[in-house]
Amino acid sequence: MMQALRAALAGAGARYWLRDARVPASLVEGAPGAPDAQDLLRLDVRVEDGRIAALAPLGTAPEGPSLDGGQLWPGLVDGHTHLDKGHIWPRRPNPTGDFAGAIESVMADRDANWSARDIAARADFALRCAHAHGTVAIRTHLDSYMPHAPIAWEAFRRLREAWSGRITLQMSSICPLDRFASAEGEELADIVARTGGVLGMVTRLTGGVHDDLPPDFQPMLDHFFALAEARGLDLDLHVDESGETGARALREIALTALRRGFKGRIQCGHCCSLSLQPEDYARETIARVAEAGISIIVLPMCNMYLQDRVAGRTPRWRGVTLVHEMRAAGVNVSVASDNTRDPFYAYGDLDMVEVMREATRILHLDHPPTGWAAAAGVNPARAMGIAAGVIRVGAVADLIAFRARGLTEWLSRPQSDRIVLRAGRVLDAMPPDYRELDEALGLPG
Repeated sequence: MMQALRAALAGAGARYWLRDARVPASLVEGAPGAPDAQDLLRLDVRVEDGRIAALAPLGTAPEGPSLDGGQLWPGLVDGHTHLDKGHIWPRRPNPTGDFAGAIESVMADRDANWSARDIAARADFALRCAHAHGTVAIRTHLDSYMPHAPIAWEAFRRLREAWSGRITLQMSSICPLDRFASAEGEELADIVARTGGVLGMVTRLTGGVHDDLPPDFQPMLDHFFALAEARGLDLDLHVDESGETGARALREIALTALRRGFKGRIQCGHCCSLSLQPEDYARETIARVAEAGISIIVLPMCNMYLQDRVAGRTPRWRGVTLVHEMRAAGVNVSVASDNTRDPFYAYGDLDMVEVMREATRILHLDHPPTGWAAAAGVNPARAMGIAAGVIRVGAVADLIAFRARGLTEWLSRPQSDRIVLRAGRVLDAMPPDYRELDEALGLPG
């Protein structure tokens, strides 16, 4: 059936009706009718010259390709990735599978192999995967350590230009907070500003883990905020990525943003330890995050893979933060891929459909599912400051068509037969073969 729909869409021309589509209510604006119990609206969609021209009640369209009640999603947004690390697992696996092993393996591979050519080859491969799966925008964090940082940022500046019009690519720095307390921090902030990036860091210190905040944490945090303010930069922070209850940076970030009246966007990722904090502390932290307008992005697959991993012992918790409580407090919550086939996460393909399917299971985003689809579309787009991840009249017709009708159908299969539309036209792209990376990774094939 999807082959017939693909053929019909390919032959539909520049102006056509896409009939009988089920669209998640949180991923559409201005649609008629009310959603069903699965938070889906059933309607007809008009495409004209690459844009959505109308959203009409089911049965309005006189003709055109029919989804036969299948779901229709906008192109999705992956707001937290690490493309510079992507796909190094075959060359540099993590022997323990834990956080410390990941840091050690990545540092060794970066020092030995991360030339501009190596970074570009792996990142371009990853972007081709994401493109084929239907992703339209990505934010990637770049390891920003001297003297490596200028090489990485220039490589991704070129990739951003090369992929313009296919994937909106944003870059954010990442290194421990104390790196920004020296002259190196000024230099890094200048690189980010010159490249049009986002200023980012991890709330642990060099050589450490996410645990008790050091005595000089607040002065370093204020200095980091000042670097961003002086350059008009948004912030994207890796926060409290552990199961240590002493990891309490999220609250301090929110209070600092409020005290300083920070004008830019702030996104915080991970925030794992919050789920282990006392209830009163967690509620107060979430209230301050909401008050400060901080967006939270959750990485359920990677966090579940890394957190509470002890050899020979079954994990006792899922490693994820309090997404339901955050959303109830008005916080903008997203989900994302995080790492793909590197020492922090051995799997993944930058497929936001996979991310959303797994997030639903791990985070219990079902029963009811109301509003959670936005976590893979309009919510991360809002955090990134871009127009994407939503179906509305006037928007570019970047869409993903599925045979699946309801929630259990969509969640139960990987949707490998999905049809990706870019500007209303069928995208003829497949995820690349892993063998293409053999030369870059130095593998025998």
